[in-house]
Amino acid sequence: MDSEVKKRLLHEMLFARRFEERCYEAYVERKIGGFLHLYSGEEACAFGVLEAARVNHDYVMTSYRDHIHAIKCGVDPKVVMAELYAKVTGCCKGLGGSMHIFGAEHRFMGGYALVGGPFPLAAGIAKAIKMKGGDEISICFLGDAANNQGTFHESLNMAKVWDLPVLYVCENNLYGIGTRIDRSTAVVDQYKRVSGYNIPSEQVDGQDVEVVYAAAQKAIEHVRSGKGPYFLELMTYRYRGHSMSDSNAYRPKDEERMWSKRDPIIMLRDRLIDAGEMSLEDYKQMDGDILDKIEDEIIKFAEESPEPPLEMLEKYTLVENDPWVNGGSV
Repeated sequence: MDSEVKKRLLHEMLFARRFEERCYEAYVERKIGGFLHLYSGEEACAFGVLEAARVNHDYVMTSYRDHIHAIKCGVDPKVVMAELYAKVTGCCKGLGGSMHIFGAEHRFMGGYALVGGPFPLAAGIAKAIKMKGGDEISICFLGDAANNQGTFHESLNMAKVWDLPVLYVCENNLYGIGTRIDRSTAVVDQYKRVSGYNIPSEQVDGQDVEVVYAAAQKAIEHVRSGKGPYFLELMTYRYRGHSMSDSNAYRPKDEERMWSKRDPIIMLRDRLIDAGEMSLEDYKQMDGDILDKIEDEIIKFAEESPEPPLEMLEKYTLVENDPWVNGGSV
C-alpha cells in the first residue's frame, strides 16, 4: 500500500469507529431500538478485505454486525443511520433496522439476523455467477460461532464440489455471544475446519489492515481465477459486548487490555506517524472533521427524516399489496 491509500483507509476506519460509537449513544438515548451489534475493534477485517475486492462489482453479504460492511460497499452512511432510526429514508424504508441493512445497487446483499444464514446465499450467488460466466465473486463474512451451524458445512461442501467463486471470511473475535470459542468448538482454529472439504485456507492477523489486505488479495485472486472457493480466517476482537444487551462481564480485563494495545486504527496511525507520512495533529484534525460530519450531516439527516407512513403498514406484508404480484415494480 502506498501512503495515500493507507491514509484513506485510516480515515475510513476512524469514520467507522466514530459512526459505531455514535450508534451506541443514540441507542442509549432511545433513538435506536431493537437489536444493535457494533463493529468497534474489527475494522481492519472489513476494510482490508473489501479494499482488495471490486466494490460495486463483487457481491458481499454478512451477518447482523453489518453497518460498516455496507458503508464500505458504498451505501450512504446517512441512509444506514436513517435505517437504524427506523426512518423511511433508510435503506429498507425503516422496516429492517440494524440487522437488515441492504444495498443491492452496490451489490451489498444484506446483513442477516439468522446465524449461518448467509452461507448458502453466498454459495447460491456464486453458482449464478458461474452459470452466467461472469468475473464477479461472492464474498461472505461470518463470525466464528456461526461455523457450528449445519449450513456452514453443507455450503462449503457444495461450494467445493462445484468449484464456486466464493470467498468465506471468518471474523474470529473469539466469542459467540458470551461463550468463548474453546468452550463451544472442538477445533479452535477455524481455517483448519475446511480442510475436510479440500478448500484452501489461511489464518492471519485481523487487526492489521495491511496484513488483511495482502491475504485478501491472494484469496480473491484464487477465487476470481476460477480455482474455486477460499476460506480466510481473521483473528480479531470486538471491543463492546455481543450486542447492546450484553454487559460484557464474562471477558477477563487483562484480555481486553491486551487486545486494546492492538487497536487496528491506532496501529495504522502510529505506522504513518513513525514513517513521517502524517502527524498526530493531522490525525486529531481528521478525527474532529469526522465527528462534525457525523453530527452535522448523518445524525441530522436521520433525526429530521420522517417515519414510515401508516399506509406502509400492510404494503410489504399482504400479498395483494405486493406491487410485484400486481405487475408493477417497487
